[in-house]
Amino acid sequence: MTITAPPTPGDGAAQPAQPVQPATDSIHLDLTGVSLTSGRLAGWIPWALLGAAVGLTLPVFLMVAAAGASEMNVGGWLVSAAVIYLVLIFTISTIVESRRKAVDRLVTGLVAGAFLLAMIPLVSVAWTVVSLGVARMDADFFSMSMRNVVGEGGGALHAIVGTLLVTLAAAVISIPIGLFTAIYLIEYGRGGRLARGITFFVDVMTGIPSIVAGLFAYALFALFLGPGVRMGIMGSIALAVLMIPVVVRSSEEMLRLVPNELREASYALGVPKWLTIVKVVLPTSIAGITTGIMLSISRVIGETAPLLITAGFTASMNYDLFSGRMQTLPVFTYNQYVSQGIPAEAYLDRAWASALTLIIIVMLLNLAARLIAKIFAPKVSR
Repeated sequence: MTITAPPTPGDGAAQPAQPVQPATDSIHLDLTGVSLTSGRLAGWIPWALLGAAVGLTLPVFLMVAAAGASEMNVGGWLVSAAVIYLVLIFTISTIVESRRKAVDRLVTGLVAGAFLLAMIPLVSVAWTVVSLGVARMDADFFSMSMRNVVGEGGGALHAIVGTLLVTLAAAVISIPIGLFTAIYLIEYGRGGRLARGITFFVDVMTGIPSIVAGLFAYALFALFLGPGVRMGIMGSIALAVLMIPVVVRSSEEMLRLVPNELREASYALGVPKWLTIVKVVLPTSIAGITTGIMLSISRVIGETAPLLITAGFTASMNYDLFSGRMQTLPVFTYNQYVSQGIPAEAYLDRAWASALTLIIIVMLLNLAARLIAKIFAPKVSR
């Protein structure tokens, strides 16, 4: 492109236009030898430092164990290796990269260590229960009760049936009450005086000991039927007292996450409030509500103290919640462990098998919750 200069005033004759040359100066950056990955540790270095920390501390703890003629302290070895690794990675990262990156690596190591530390008791408990409980996971254990059984043999069918019946009755009682309470707090209460009072009492009930719920149910039925009564429905009432606050709080949080725009759009179409709650609010939050309900069931299905007071224990089958004592898996496990007979191994095997059965039931409930949440969750289309 050529730019012509305007004629200079005062010149007699028109001068030919002189082209103005554009500036041709430019700045060149010499990026030779500059790498985008300079000042960064290679991906294998953190793992190498971790291996070095583990390898350096292992001989020390082996020598200490050999000198003391005792077993090696595995926990101390792993903790020492983790501390040495964090010091090494922080120091080297500060020198090679920057202090900001070093702090990031240090916090990442701390978080990973906390996760592994939390997984240790979980894996340990699971492994212990499975290894010790699988010995009695046979057909007799799931098809027989302890009626007229002394010593070896017998099963926990009466305890499994009792656990399912008591927990089912507790869920039937607590789920509607808790869900309706949460709906009132979010959709109707709106921070009113009554809503604040309900929220306060729900928070208080969340932290009450389980034995208090058992004593409440026992005292309630003792007023009408006299002292010394034991029934399955009493255990259901005690578990319902523990479940209600958990259902309320979890459902309340899920309902609070539903956008108000959905409610307003429904109201704009002339849909009543109760129908908006049923057709819009609940379907939108059904996945979270189901998860909260299953968590509340998992929280109470393993309670022992309230069921020991209210439902008692028996060695026979009982399908009637309103008549007689009813055995449950937590009480069965406790009774088999405490009241050991001859041979003691038979009672311990039944206790561990009962604990494993209880874990399997809780796992199946969680899987069912995920399936229900997936089926009834609102379908999102683009």
